[in-house]
Amino acid sequence: MGSIIICILLAVTFIGFIVFAMRGGSLTVSFFAMAVLWTGIYFLAAAFGLAKPFNFISDIFSTPALNYGGTAVQIIFGAWFGRVLVDTGIAAGISRLVVRAGKDRSVIATILIALVTCLIFSSAYGVGSAVAIGSILFPIMASIGVPKKIAVPVFTLSIGAAMWINSVLFVQFQPFFQGYKSPDGSVVEWGAHYLRFGTAAMAIQMIGIIVFILVNRKAIRNGQPYEVAGAVGERDWPKVPAITYVLPVLPATLSIVLNWPAVPALLLSTLLAFALTGGMKTLKGFIEELGTTAKTAIGDIGGLLILLFCLKMFQASAIKVVGVITPLLAHVIPNNEMILVVVVLILAPLALFRGPLELYGAGAATVTLLLGLGTFNAWFLYALMVIPSMIGISSCFTQSWNAWSLEYSGLDAKTFLLKGVPVAWISSVFIMGAAAVLLF
Repeated sequence: MGSIIICILLAVTFIGFIVFAMRGGSLTVSFFAMAVLWTGIYFLAAAFGLAKPFNFISDIFSTPALNYGGTAVQIIFGAWFGRVLVDTGIAAGISRLVVRAGKDRSVIATILIALVTCLIFSSAYGVGSAVAIGSILFPIMASIGVPKKIAVPVFTLSIGAAMWINSVLFVQFQPFFQGYKSPDGSVVEWGAHYLRFGTAAMAIQMIGIIVFILVNRKAIRNGQPYEVAGAVGERDWPKVPAITYVLPVLPATLSIVLNWPAVPALLLSTLLAFALTGGMKTLKGFIEELGTTAKTAIGDIGGLLILLFCLKMFQASAIKVVGVITPLLAHVIPNNEMILVVVVLILAPLALFRGPLELYGAGAATVTLLLGLGTFNAWFLYALMVIPSMIGISSCFTQSWNAWSLEYSGLDAKTFLLKGVPVAWISSVFIMGAAAVLLF
C-alpha cells in the first residue's frame, strides 16, 4: 500500500512539473520546489518502512551545490571567452568577411552566415553573445532579402549545431550523469571520445541547415531587402587581424588534439584574443578589459548558475526517491535499447516547451528515472536525452536566444516552429545513428 501511495505522489508531482515547465514557469523555482517535494515524499516512504532517513540538509541542499563548483567554473570561463570574442570585434570581423564573400549571391551568403554562426558559437555561449551576434547578422540577411521565416531558423539552428562541441553546454548536461554507475564502467566526460561524436553531430546538423537553405533558395533569391524592426545603426567595430578568425574553434581543437581540459583551453584562447586584437598594449587597458568582459559575462550567466544549483538539489532528491520505486519502474520501462531509441526519435518533439524529453525542463525527471534503473550504458542515456534536448535548444522559443531572435526579427512563433523543428527533428535521426557508432 505504501509503495502505491509513493508512486501516486511522484506521478502527480511529476505531471505538475511537466505542466508548469511547458507553460513557461520558472525552472529555477520548479527545480527547487521539486527538490523539497520529493525529499518530503522520500521521508514519507521512510515512515512506511520503505526507506531510511538521511541528513537531507547536507545531502540535498548543500553538498550537491558545493560539488557543482568545478562545472560552474567551466561555464564562467566559456561565457567569458564568448564575451571577449564579441567585445574585441572578432565576431564582427568574421561577419564582415561573410558580407564580402557573399556579396550579390544571397544563397551563398546565407550558407556562409550559417557557417560563421556555427563557428562563433562553437565557443561563445549565452543570450548576451547571441544578441550581440544576431544584431550584426540579422540586418545583413535583411539587406540581401533573406525572408524572416528562413533567416531566424538559420540563425538559431546554426547556434544549436555549434552547441554539439561547445564545452559550456556540455558541462551543463554532464552533471545529470555524474555519479551514475554505468554497467560497462563508462563515464560521461569531456574529451576526445565525446568530441569525435560532437563534431560529427555538428556536421550533420549543419548539412541539414544547408539543405534547408537550398530547398528555400528561390524564396531567398526573390526576396526583397527589408528593415529589421528595432534594429539600430551598425556599431563601429574595430578591425582585427585575420588570424583571430580561427580563435572560436581553438578551445575545441586543443581538447581534441592535445587533450586539454576545458578551462585552460578557454583561458589560453581568451588571452590570445586580447593579445591579437591589441588588448594588451597597456597594462591598465588590459586590466580594464579583463574586468569589463568578465563582469558582463558573469552577469549574462548569473541566473543560469542559480538554476543549475537548484537543478542539482532536485537531482539529488530524485535519485533518493526514485531508488525506492526502482523495482516497479523496471517492469514499466523497456530495457531494450533499440526500442527506447525508436520511441525517443518518434517522440523527440516532446522536448519542445520544456517537455519530458528536454533535460532543462521536465526531462530532468525523465533522465533520473532512467538512471535509477542502473541498466543502461551512460553514453547511451546521454544520447537518448541530449539529442531530443538539442531540438529544443535549436528550434523552441522557450530557449532564451531563440525567444530574442523572434522578438528582434518580428517573426511569429508558429512559423518559426514549422520551419525549424523539421530540420532539427530529421537531423536528430542521423545524429542518433552517429551516436550509435561513435559514442556508445
